[in-house]
Amino acid sequence: MLILIGLGLWNEEDITLKGLKRAKNADVVYLEIYTSKWYGNLERLESILDKKINIVRREGLEEKSDKILEEARDKKVVLFVPGDPVIATTHASLLIDAKNKGIETEVIHNASIYSAIGETGLHIYRFGATVTIPFLEKTSNKFPKSIYETIRENKRKGLHSLLLLDVIHEKNKYLTPNEGMKILLRIEEGMKKNVFTEDTEVVVFARAGSKNLLIVHGKVEDLIKKDFGEPPFVIIVLGKLHFTEKDYLKHYRVE
Repeated sequence: MLILIGLGLWNEEDITLKGLKRAKNADVVYLEIYTSKWYGNLERLESILDKKINIVRREGLEEKSDKILEEARDKKVVLFVPGDPVIATTHASLLIDAKNKGIETEVIHNASIYSAIGETGLHIYRFGATVTIPFLEKTSNKFPKSIYETIRENKRKGLHSLLLLDVIHEKNKYLTPNEGMKILLRIEEGMKKNVFTEDTEVVVFARAGSKNLLIVHGKVEDLIKKDFGEPPFVIIVLGKLHFTEKDYLKHYRVE
């Protein structure tokens, strides 16, 4: 049996009681932390479970998933995943492979950035498609135009755009909101459709689920030089605001 368990937003304290129960009863436990920044304590989690936890790197999950699935044929195998287990396509693919092989599966859900963004005061149902801003070489002319077009289409519909920021966990590299905004401004220079400019209204949400979370609202020109501290981060490009959203964001406005 393959059991995917969400770690939640911040550390081991966010794991649900159901998730802990499943993990304690597992034969093998894996932990995947390359899709997001996780501030948990591995030794503490091992102590809570009284089990050894095997760290899975990007190549281990994407290229060597057969090993995990073979173990799951006759053992209870747990895979801990940051946030909610089925947000990333990699984990959904693993579930599909398991089902195709006749392996029983279970998903223990948890909070993710998709639920946490409600803390910004923006209404969940007023968000359009989500995109990820990748690291972009300073000299590269290959702009990710699909990101720009997605934001453009969301704005056309009056919807907010959730922008995830690229992570290269093995190199401890996390794209900052400042870098993300600069990349979008570079794309705007080439596209010239007035989708993302220095006057664009955005929200930066940092360290969701932690005690030192940060929510900042303002124009790109006012936020692009701000220090947002430690990751993880997301950027939200605002669409048409409901009056209750406007009232809420007043508390986080930066001029």
